[in-house]
Amino acid sequence: MTDIFDDLQAEYAQLDAVLAGLTAGQWTHPSAAAGWTVSDVVVHLAQTEELVAASIAGDELTLPRGDVDAMAEAVVAAQRHVTPADLLARWRAATAATPGALRALPKGTRLSWVATALSPATLATTRLAEHWAHAYDITTPLGLPYPDTARLRHIAWLGHRTLPYAFQVEGIEGGPVHCELTAPGGDLWHFGDPAAPSTVTGPAADFCRVGARRLSPADSALKATGPHGAQALAVLRNYAF
Repeated sequence: MTDIFDDLQAEYAQLDAVLAGLTAGQWTHPSAAAGWTVSDVVVHLAQTEELVAASIAGDELTLPRGDVDAMAEAVVAAQRHVTPADLLARWRAATAATPGALRALPKGTRLSWVATALSPATLATTRLAEHWAHAYDITTPLGLPYPDTARLRHIAWLGHRTLPYAFQVEGIEGGPVHCELTAPGGDLWHFGDPAAPSTVTGPAADFCRVGARRLSPADSALKATGPHGAQALAVLRNYAF
């Protein structure tokens, strides 16, 4: 895979180009995130990006599982009355330092994040995944383009890598799953042991959207086989709680 820190910067830039062109009416338009406007989504992205800086500074951010959604809703509600210009400036300031700061951390560093401690590269991957998913929430209701890119490989890796955790959270024994996913450019991406008894095949974009809970497995073009393939799609998640 290409450098995750460079790709995180590129994802920020792609979303920035969208946000910079929004009208006042588009900022207040309902997003695809239930109960949130486009502005609310960007408030959430700015807030969580500021938490990255706090984690790098050594703050403890781990929360009990189950509190995360309620906390996110509460803090967005408390800060949603911000002008689009100020909000865009805040998000830009929050994202500006993240890739370089994460890249500069010493090897072996572990950073506090929501449910666990993550390496700088994995935290960068979660930030890419969250910005990509929320870009979908912003652009889809507005009918704006947000093309899929090869950066999805990081997100697909994250979804596959965290399958054991996802099985555990859902109380499912699970098992090894091999994924053969078609990249936006047509290449094949492989994750896991090709000899695994369960497989998932299909578009990487669908795999990532299922993992972001923006697409149901039944509505995707993904195919699951073996004893745990369908279970994997049911629990798949691109996030750590």
